[in-house]
Amino acid sequence: MRVGLITREYPPEVYGGAGVHVEYLSRELAKLIEVEVHCWGTQRSDEGNLHVRGNVPPPEVTAGSDAKFKTAVDALALNLTQMKELGAIDVVHTHTWYASMAGFLAKKLYKIPFVLTTHSLEPLRAWKAEQLGSGYAMSSWMERTAILDADAIIAVSHGTKSDILRAYPEVDAAKVHVIYNGIDLHEYQKTSATDALAKYGVDASAPYILFVGRITRQKGVVHLVDAVKHLPKGMQVVLCAGAPDTPEIAAEMRERVEEARAAGGNIVWIEKMVTKAEAIQLYSNCRVFCCPSVYEPFGIINLEAMACGAPVVASATGGILEVVVDDVTGYLVPFKADHLTGFPLHPDRFSRDLAGCLSELMANPLICKRMGEAGRKRVEETFAWEAIAAQTVKLYRELAG
Repeated sequence: MRVGLITREYPPEVYGGAGVHVEYLSRELAKLIEVEVHCWGTQRSDEGNLHVRGNVPPPEVTAGSDAKFKTAVDALALNLTQMKELGAIDVVHTHTWYASMAGFLAKKLYKIPFVLTTHSLEPLRAWKAEQLGSGYAMSSWMERTAILDADAIIAVSHGTKSDILRAYPEVDAAKVHVIYNGIDLHEYQKTSATDALAKYGVDASAPYILFVGRITRQKGVVHLVDAVKHLPKGMQVVLCAGAPDTPEIAAEMRERVEEARAAGGNIVWIEKMVTKAEAIQLYSNCRVFCCPSVYEPFGIINLEAMACGAPVVASATGGILEVVVDDVTGYLVPFKADHLTGFPLHPDRFSRDLAGCLSELMANPLICKRMGEAGRKRVEETFAWEAIAAQTVKLYRELAG
């Protein structure tokens, strides 16, 4: 069997959870079947059963345009290019709306089963209009068209399955299969190394709260920054936050950080996406990891922190509820969203609640140790990539006959 994985992100161009998912899933699938990855970029490699083919949008599409909708137009153009190369595969499997139309068209032209993994849903991310402009209407159309036509939809959590059926009530629930994200347990494990901390100005002798993620509305990092003024003065907070969605969000983030520092906050801001090895060091040495996301279908970042022995304080929303066990592997912070925007209905209360949970754990290293050990055990038992890949191949074989 030969499957075609279609994705925007693939190493070395990975910036989010969907890219991490495809990177590890493709490697694990290649131990079982042949895998052909089609991604954005210039990557091209053949290693055993894993074949990687990068593509870039046709120059006539991108030339002379810097409009916000450019990304959506590029995605559709690239999907048309990628679809032409899928004639020799048995199943097409897309990840995110950036790749969905390639699967939709491959199904029509080559009469092959179409599997779609949704890592988030456009109707539940109204803030994407800020990033994509009028292209948000296009991304929403692409996602909807593909989801309604897919032979199987993989939801990365039970919460995501419920979201799919609520956002797209026309979808047959029997077509939606829950297969979790996974974690490489050999790569992500606690380390005593601290050279990355020294490199980025983190005081290794003082306990710290850690955030790792993009600067985007979805990840809620500004709510963590707002929580700093409610923490004990001088408590070290490390923000490993880069890749802002827009210049406006970057400017807002900078303003909030400076306000928090002026009020006595001790913030170390690493304004880039660090390497995997550096992230593992940051996870391993933090006292508490914080995930203040306002929307999170799964939250693979929490698996990474838990695998490295960090307790997690996270928003009680979406797939996070299926990853973090309250009072066992960390604390879940009550979260009530505005039904129109998806943002916290009471943002100040949310920031105060974050601060309360973080302060409690930062003051109790023994509880943190216990929770960190429980988190590692949980990822070992539930989220190994080997099991996720086996479930995915089983689905492929059922569809391909």
